[in-house]
Amino acid sequence: MIVYTSGTTGSPKGVMLSHRNMIAAAEGFIEVNDTKPSDNWLSYLPMAWVGDAAFSLGMALVGKLVVNCPESPESVQRDLRELGPHAMLAPPRIWENMLTSMQVKGGDASPMKRRVFEYFRSLAERCELKRTDGKPLGLGERLGLMAGELFVYGPVRDQLGLRNARWCYTGGAPLGPDTYRFFRSFGINLKQVYGATEASALIACQSNAEANPNTVGRPMPRIEIKIDGNGEVMLKGDNVFVGYFKQEEATRETLVDGGWLRTGDAGFFDKQGQLVIIDRAKDVGKLSDGSAFAPQFIENKLKFSPYIREAVAFGHARPMVVAMIAIDMQTVGTWAERKGLPYTSFMDLSRKPEVAGLIAEEIAKANATLPDVQQVKRFLLLNKELEADDAEMTRTRKVRRKFVAEKYAAVIEAFYNSKDQVEVTMDITFEDGRKSSITSDIAIEDIKRPQTVRQAA
Repeated sequence: MIVYTSGTTGSPKGVMLSHRNMIAAAEGFIEVNDTKPSDNWLSYLPMAWVGDAAFSLGMALVGKLVVNCPESPESVQRDLRELGPHAMLAPPRIWENMLTSMQVKGGDASPMKRRVFEYFRSLAERCELKRTDGKPLGLGERLGLMAGELFVYGPVRDQLGLRNARWCYTGGAPLGPDTYRFFRSFGINLKQVYGATEASALIACQSNAEANPNTVGRPMPRIEIKIDGNGEVMLKGDNVFVGYFKQEEATRETLVDGGWLRTGDAGFFDKQGQLVIIDRAKDVGKLSDGSAFAPQFIENKLKFSPYIREAVAFGHARPMVVAMIAIDMQTVGTWAERKGLPYTSFMDLSRKPEVAGLIAEEIAKANATLPDVQQVKRFLLLNKELEADDAEMTRTRKVRRKFVAEKYAAVIEAFYNSKDQVEVTMDITFEDGRKSSITSDIAIEDIKRPQTVRQAA
């Protein structure tokens, strides 16, 4: 089987995976997870993504899962509720969209329902943090969770189609810790899985007892992992691919020293033996003062806001962190309608000073959870969404950083030259293949420094 990489750091490459590769990955996963024959599985993700192929093909063959296909892309959420699968895999964007949907529904509810939802949400998150720290729950908290299960948590799981799910995984890219804890606090057994196309999708995963937003778990059986001198994660096992299709030089650069796979990810093992992934090795950098700069960590904090769909942070070899923000059209549009703020398009909405003020408040909230040096100091609202058709994102919604940095080089320079606006030309690709461009002046906003800053955990 040939599966193409997403092309995060370059052009997509054809990864040749053998029958042995896929079966070995599935067998290792089943050994450490609660899978049962006849478990229902919804195959709703693109099969071009190796994550879906690993479960809908490999796991179905080895673990005898029952694979169900949705009627159409538009009916996935309805089919999910109707089927009630026993397990689920989704990339971070799906979980973020689910969270945004719940936050929007909560905001549109009556004042009484909103207060009830917020009370039990806050209680659940406090209890989840206690459980993570190994602290016991008080009698009042346990009783509160029982009431919350009846009024909030159970109905939410049912609406999401996860009422029967014994475990759910997020993979393909990092998921923000706030989003991760939100779902776990609502009784969804969400865990992290780490993999790569070249490793048949599966490398490490978390057990129920070791779920942690800051790690990706332990290596799966018969997979050997080491960290090289540059901090890059390397692995060896029967799940490692045969090679890249018609790219022998790239194969030799990736498979080294007798079969060790270079993942391109920077990471380390914590004291408990859990693998921690920091970021793509090429993306990890330092600010001009030598402070560490991990853009994905900052971006995930920003994307916890329901009003921010995408964020791209910059800061390597620079004096401060800045960010380009793409608003969430649906949630910001709903907010604008409630405020009586008219708009005609994404561009028009993103240029409203009131929207800039809203996003500034959301960034300030994210900054409050970050160390001072990693806080976003300036930002800009893009006048269009970042799109895979414009080569700014991969099809799995990962930012193509090198391309974005080159495309928006003028914006980055304006951030650091203290300019208050910059002329931006954006290319747009329509569904029929036609191309166009938009040129406009976009304001650059500064974030006011909060009075107190709480250090990130």
